[in-house]
Amino acid sequence: MAVRRILANRLRRQQSSSWPIYEPASKAPDGWPGWPGGKQFAFVLTHDVEGRRGLERCRKLADIDKALGFRSSFNFVPEGEYRLPESLRTFLEQEGFELGVHDLHHDGSLYRSVRTFTGQAQKINQYLQSWGAVGFRSGFMFHNLQWIQQLNILYDGSTFDTDPFEPQPDGVHTIFPFWVQGKDSKGYVEIPYTLPQDSTLFLLLKETTIDVWTKKLDWVAAQGGMALINVHPDYINFDGKTTSSEFSAELYESFLKYVTSRYGTTCWFALPREIATYVSQFKPVLRP
Repeated sequence: MAVRRILANRLRRQQSSSWPIYEPASKAPDGWPGWPGGKQFAFVLTHDVEGRRGLERCRKLADIDKALGFRSSFNFVPEGEYRLPESLRTFLEQEGFELGVHDLHHDGSLYRSVRTFTGQAQKINQYLQSWGAVGFRSGFMFHNLQWIQQLNILYDGSTFDTDPFEPQPDGVHTIFPFWVQGKDSKGYVEIPYTLPQDSTLFLLLKETTIDVWTKKLDWVAAQGGMALINVHPDYINFDGKTTSSEFSAELYESFLKYVTSRYGTTCWFALPREIATYVSQFKPVLRP
């Protein structure tokens, strides 16, 4: 981790003109309709649950979201180091949260080859159906927008506008959701994350404030885009402590309070499935 931090800070300096804000990403896709109800921008909360530690903290994280007036999407690994308890799934659904499928094994194998992806896609589709889920996100943010057409999804969330710290760092360079057309009439909505991940900020770059989040949020809001954040329960400490592998939940809470206090009346607070349902009506597309 120490070596990764040295490399990450060097990369941060090199990419300062394109991260965390990449100005060309403010261009809306062709056919963009604007947000419903005349809202200025959209805000979306997602949570990837990577391991057992994260699974055990899901209710606490959901309680924070709910107490501050938010609902979020929890993405679970179907065949990783844990199994999703029916009781947790029922709790989240009854409280108005969304469930998504996060990879299959979360071991980096999904995109090893077309054959591997096709084989795992069959199982992923089974979990999508049994969980009543319509969204997917790959482990490690690996992505191939054409291969993902094999999944029976309304949306994918495996990309980002700009993030040089990811193992596959090619961003989609937009802060808007967009339509990915498949064969015939098939397709899905791509909803990239547009705010830096919690693990990048607080564990890799060792940030001690939410300044990067608020700066990027304000820019996205000014451009009328979508502010989508991915926060992991695996890395949140609910006792107010910061360690080498955890950041304090107080940072996350203070960010949510900032969002509501500044944008409570001008923002569309939406679940990913609500974003995708809306966007799929218009099918805005990215142009090179």
